[in-house]
Amino acid sequence: MMITRRPSPFGELVSLRQAMDRLFEDSFVRPGGWTADGNGGVLPLDIYRTAESLIVKAALPGVKPEDVQVTVEGDTLTIAGEFRDEHSEDERGYVFRELRRGSFSRTVQLPGDVAADRANAHYEHGVLTLTLPKREEAKPRQIRITPTTDAEIDAGSPEPQPAGSR
Repeated sequence: MMITRRPSPFGELVSLRQAMDRLFEDSFVRPGGWTADGNGGVLPLDIYRTAESLIVKAALPGVKPEDVQVTVEGDTLTIAGEFRDEHSEDERGYVFRELRRGSFSRTVQLPGDVAADRANAHYEHGVLTLTLPKREEAKPRQIRITPTTDAEIDAGSPEPQPAGSR
């Protein structure tokens, strides 16, 4: 009589803990946007407002300004380009590769109060800075309040009327 040992059907299943660890490492330690192959990457952006404009900063280390395209169509901003590899893979015996390669693109919706036709782009030390000024009608205005004196009140200045009454 021959005894055969059958593998457990659960032997190849990964424990829930191992699966969660792998999920979190893939999501946070090595986010999909900056994987070793660099394809389909998510471009990291900082976007903030000032009193005068909307500022968009994009981290593009190692990318030449001529390899970046910035377009605004309607209220949609798109930054696209390519991380280029200076050397072919045959030249070196890589053990580990994490430098970004390949194309990237990021599209964001702009608020309606920016004048994209007056945008300004500046590239320094691998950071692209776009300045999108606010439209004049969208900028906050300060209204000066002129104080009235007691003499003007006693002189019979007309009191303000509620809106719509005359």
